[in-house]
Amino acid sequence: MATAEQHYVMPRGTVDKPTKVLIVVAPYYRDIADNLIAGAQAEIEAWGATHELIEVPGALEVPTAIAMAARMSNYDAFVALGCVIRGETTHYETVCNDSSRGITLLGLQGLCIGNGILTVENRKQAEVRADTADQNKGGGAAAAALHLLALSRKWGAPKGEVGFKPASEEFKLA
Repeated sequence: MATAEQHYVMPRGTVDKPTKVLIVVAPYYRDIADNLIAGAQAEIEAWGATHELIEVPGALEVPTAIAMAARMSNYDAFVALGCVIRGETTHYETVCNDSSRGITLLGLQGLCIGNGILTVENRKQAEVRADTADQNKGGGAAAAALHLLALSRKWGAPKGEVGFKPASEEFKLA
């Protein structure tokens, strides 16, 4: 177990109606990804929800896959998983910043997303964060998505399309 300071964790909830969660993972580091997936799946099942899993080539593709699924399918929430380990080039910053930015923008448009893309300095940090018996960031990302979904359902937010939709008065017919 990590010796880091303990943080508050919200109590686990349950879903009151059928809930389908899409887990989108970039399995570049397969063993790390497998631990993240295991944590996310266990948390989703503990809430009483169901899940599906898809893989994408890398962390930069995760937000795109989520946006496509939101437009073209019927998922209630999303879990973004992957791992980016700092290398010798600035590519690390690009991947970390842009994957996070993409996920944040989708969330601001109303999608319920838990971001479990690890951004770490070395493999050991990733292993600790992905380990289901340690920091369990995959489970934490799934819990975040489901807590956001619970808020959305509480406030009665209708499921709408992702992206800009002009106000009706902006439509002009010729």
